[in-house]
Amino acid sequence: MEMPRDTVCDTDDAALLARYGRGDALAARELTARLLPRVLAFASRMLGGDRTEAEDVAQEAMLRLWRAAPGWRSGEAKVSTWLYRVAANLATDRLRSRRRRFRRMLGGPLALDEAPEPADETPGPEARLIGAERLAALDRALAALPERQREAVVLRHLEGLSNPEIAEVMGIGVEAVESLTARGKRGLAAVLKDQRAALGFEGD
Repeated sequence: MEMPRDTVCDTDDAALLARYGRGDALAARELTARLLPRVLAFASRMLGGDRTEAEDVAQEAMLRLWRAAPGWRSGEAKVSTWLYRVAANLATDRLRSRRRRFRRMLGGPLALDEAPEPADETPGPEARLIGAERLAALDRALAALPERQREAVVLRHLEGLSNPEIAEVMGIGVEAVESLTARGKRGLAAVLKDQRAALGFEGD
Protein backbone atom coordinates (compact mmCIF):
# COMPACT_ATOMS: atom_id res chain seq x y z
CA MET A 1 0.00 0.00 0.00
CA GLU A 2 1.32 3.47 -0.89
CA MET A 3 2.12 5.69 2.09
CA PRO A 4 0.48 9.16 2.25
CA ARG A 5 2.64 11.74 0.50
CA ASP A 6 3.11 13.95 3.59
CA THR A 7 4.26 10.98 5.65
CA VAL A 8 6.75 9.96 2.98
CA CYS A 9 8.06 13.52 2.61
CA ASP A 10 8.41 14.00 6.35
CA THR A 11 10.29 10.71 6.69
CA ASP A 12 12.58 11.75 3.86
CA ASP A 13 13.08 15.25 5.35
CA ALA A 14 14.01 13.84 8.76
CA ALA A 15 16.33 11.26 7.19
CA LEU A 16 18.06 13.92 5.09
CA LEU A 17 18.44 16.18 8.11
CA ALA A 18 19.93 13.32 10.12
CA ARG A 19 22.38 12.62 7.30
CA TYR A 20 23.38 16.28 7.22
CA GLY A 21 23.86 16.18 10.99
CA ARG A 22 26.39 13.39 10.39
CA GLY A 23 28.26 15.54 7.86
CA ASP A 24 26.56 14.62 4.56
CA ALA A 25 26.68 17.82 2.45
CA LEU A 26 24.73 16.18 -0.38
CA ALA A 27 21.81 15.65 1.98
CA ALA A 28 21.86 19.37 2.80
CA ARG A 29 21.68 20.28 -0.87
CA GLU A 30 18.77 17.92 -1.45
CA LEU A 31 16.87 19.18 1.58
CA THR A 32 17.52 22.79 0.57
CA ALA A 33 16.15 22.15 -2.92
CA ARG A 34 13.03 20.64 -1.37
CA LEU A 35 12.32 23.10 1.44
CA LEU A 36 13.81 26.47 0.49
CA PRO A 37 11.29 27.31 -2.29
CA ARG A 38 8.40 26.55 0.06
CA VAL A 39 9.69 28.60 2.98
CA LEU A 40 10.64 31.45 0.62
CA ALA A 41 7.12 31.57 -0.84
CA PHE A 42 5.63 31.49 2.65
CA ALA A 43 7.91 34.27 3.91
CA SER A 44 7.18 36.39 0.84
CA ARG A 45 3.44 36.24 1.45
CA MET A 46 3.88 36.90 5.15
CA LEU A 47 5.94 40.00 4.32
CA GLY A 48 3.61 41.43 1.70
CA GLY A 49 5.66 40.35 -1.29
CA ASP A 50 8.95 41.90 -0.14
CA ARG A 51 11.30 39.51 -1.90
CA THR A 52 14.50 40.81 -0.32
CA GLU A 53 13.20 40.46 3.23
CA ALA A 54 11.65 37.09 2.38
CA GLU A 55 15.00 35.80 1.13
CA ASP A 56 16.66 36.96 4.36
CA VAL A 57 13.99 35.18 6.43
CA ALA A 58 14.20 31.99 4.39
CA GLN A 59 18.00 31.88 4.57
CA GLU A 60 18.00 32.50 8.33
CA ALA A 61 15.36 29.80 8.84
CA MET A 62 17.45 27.31 6.88
CA LEU A 63 20.58 28.28 8.84
CA ARG A 64 18.74 27.60 12.07
CA LEU A 65 17.64 24.23 10.70
CA TRP A 66 21.26 23.32 9.93
CA ARG A 67 22.30 24.36 13.44
CA ALA A 68 19.55 22.18 14.91
CA ALA A 69 20.47 19.16 12.77
CA PRO A 70 23.04 17.47 15.06
CA GLY A 71 20.60 17.34 17.97
CA TRP A 72 17.43 16.72 15.93
CA ARG A 73 15.15 14.12 17.48
CA SER A 74 13.15 12.40 14.78
CA GLY A 75 9.48 12.04 15.64
CA GLU A 76 9.23 15.05 17.95
CA ALA A 77 8.35 17.51 15.18
CA LYS A 78 8.01 17.46 11.42
CA VAL A 79 10.94 19.17 9.76
CA SER A 80 8.68 21.28 7.54
CA THR A 81 6.43 22.31 10.45
CA TRP A 82 9.46 23.32 12.53
CA LEU A 83 10.82 25.33 9.62
CA TYR A 84 7.51 27.13 9.02
CA ARG A 85 7.35 28.04 12.72
CA VAL A 86 10.84 29.53 12.62
CA ALA A 87 10.08 31.44 9.40
CA ALA A 88 6.79 32.71 10.83
CA ASN A 89 8.55 34.02 13.94
CA LEU A 90 11.26 35.70 11.88
CA ALA A 91 8.71 37.28 9.54
CA THR A 92 6.60 38.48 12.47
CA ASP A 93 9.66 40.10 14.02
CA ARG A 94 10.33 41.96 10.78
CA LEU A 95 6.69 43.07 10.49
CA ARG A 96 6.78 44.42 14.04
CA SER A 97 10.03 46.23 13.34
CA ARG A 98 8.47 47.68 10.19
CA ARG A 99 5.45 48.90 12.16
CA ARG A 100 7.69 50.51 14.78
CA ARG A 101 9.53 52.39 12.03
CA PHE A 102 6.21 53.57 10.56
CA ARG A 103 4.99 54.71 13.98
CA ARG A 104 8.16 56.71 14.53
CA MET A 105 7.80 58.29 11.09
CA LEU A 106 4.16 59.23 11.62
CA GLY A 107 4.48 60.14 15.27
CA GLY A 108 1.72 57.88 16.54
CA PRO A 109 0.22 54.38 16.61
CA LEU A 110 -1.11 52.69 13.50
CA ALA A 111 -4.25 50.58 13.47
CA LEU A 112 -2.73 48.06 11.07
CA ASP A 113 -4.51 45.06 12.56
CA GLU A 114 -8.03 46.40 12.08
CA ALA A 115 -10.02 44.49 9.47
CA PRO A 116 -13.73 44.45 8.64
CA GLU A 117 -15.82 41.30 8.85
CA PRO A 118 -17.27 41.14 5.33
CA ALA A 119 -19.53 38.58 3.70
CA ASP A 120 -18.31 35.00 3.66
CA GLU A 121 -17.10 34.66 0.09
CA THR A 122 -13.64 33.34 -0.63
CA PRO A 123 -11.42 32.76 -3.65
CA GLY A 124 -10.27 29.20 -4.10
CA PRO A 125 -6.76 28.29 -2.95
CA GLU A 126 -5.90 27.15 -6.46
CA ALA A 127 -5.97 30.81 -7.57
CA ARG A 128 -2.15 30.88 -7.34
CA LEU A 129 -2.00 28.36 -10.18
CA ILE A 130 -4.22 30.16 -12.67
CA GLY A 131 -2.04 32.96 -13.98
CA ALA A 132 0.22 35.79 -12.95
CA GLU A 133 -2.51 38.41 -12.77
CA ARG A 134 -4.64 36.39 -10.39
CA LEU A 135 -1.58 35.51 -8.32
CA ALA A 136 -0.61 39.16 -7.99
CA ALA A 137 -4.16 40.08 -6.95
CA LEU A 138 -4.18 37.31 -4.37
CA ASP A 139 -0.82 38.42 -2.96
CA ARG A 140 -2.07 42.01 -2.66
CA ALA A 141 -5.19 40.78 -0.90
CA LEU A 142 -3.15 38.63 1.50
CA ALA A 143 -0.93 41.62 2.31
CA ALA A 144 -4.05 43.53 3.39
CA LEU A 145 -4.99 40.95 6.03
CA PRO A 146 -3.94 41.18 9.69
CA GLU A 147 -0.75 39.16 10.03
CA ARG A 148 -2.19 36.27 12.10
CA GLN A 149 -5.06 35.79 9.64
CA ARG A 150 -2.62 35.97 6.73
CA GLU A 151 -0.35 33.40 8.34
CA ALA A 152 -3.23 30.97 8.95
CA VAL A 153 -4.65 31.36 5.43
CA VAL A 154 -1.26 30.95 3.73
CA LEU A 155 -0.37 27.88 5.76
CA ARG A 156 -3.78 26.25 5.22
CA HIS A 157 -4.68 27.09 1.64
CA LEU A 158 -1.35 27.76 -0.07
CA GLU A 159 1.07 25.55 1.85
CA GLY A 160 -1.49 22.78 2.48
CA LEU A 161 -0.86 22.25 6.19
CA SER A 162 -3.58 20.68 8.32
CA ASN A 163 -5.22 22.66 11.12
CA PRO A 164 -3.29 20.74 13.84
CA GLU A 165 -0.02 21.44 12.01
CA ILE A 166 -0.91 25.14 11.74
CA ALA A 167 -1.76 25.18 15.44
CA GLU A 168 1.72 23.83 16.14
CA VAL A 169 3.39 26.41 13.89
CA MET A 170 1.43 29.32 15.36
CA GLY A 171 1.41 28.14 18.97
CA ILE A 172 -2.38 28.28 19.31
CA GLY A 173 -5.29 25.85 19.52
CA VAL A 174 -7.02 24.22 16.55
CA GLU A 175 -10.23 26.20 17.18
CA ALA A 176 -8.26 29.45 17.03
CA VAL A 177 -6.75 28.32 13.72
CA GLU A 178 -10.22 27.64 12.33
CA SER A 179 -11.40 31.08 13.44
CA LEU A 180 -8.38 32.87 11.97
CA THR A 181 -8.70 30.98 8.70
CA ALA A 182 -12.41 31.75 8.37
CA ARG A 183 -11.90 35.44 9.12
CA GLY A 184 -8.96 35.58 6.75
CA LYS A 185 -10.98 34.02 3.94
CA ARG A 186 -13.76 36.56 4.49
CA GLY A 187 -11.14 39.31 4.46
CA LEU A 188 -9.75 38.05 1.15
CA ALA A 189 -13.22 38.00 -0.35
CA ALA A 190 -13.78 41.60 0.75
CA VAL A 191 -10.49 42.83 -0.74
CA LEU A 192 -11.10 40.95 -3.99
CA LYS A 193 -14.81 41.78 -4.18
CA ASP A 194 -14.56 44.40 -6.94
CA GLN A 195 -12.02 42.36 -8.94
CA ARG A 196 -13.61 38.91 -8.84
CA ALA A 197 -15.26 38.97 -12.26
CA ALA A 198 -12.33 40.67 -14.04
CA LEU A 199 -9.82 38.24 -12.55
CA GLY A 200 -11.94 35.13 -13.11
CA PHE A 201 -12.61 34.45 -9.44
CA GLU A 202 -16.35 34.10 -10.00
CA GLY A 203 -17.47 30.61 -9.15
CA ASP A 204 -14.33 29.74 -7.13
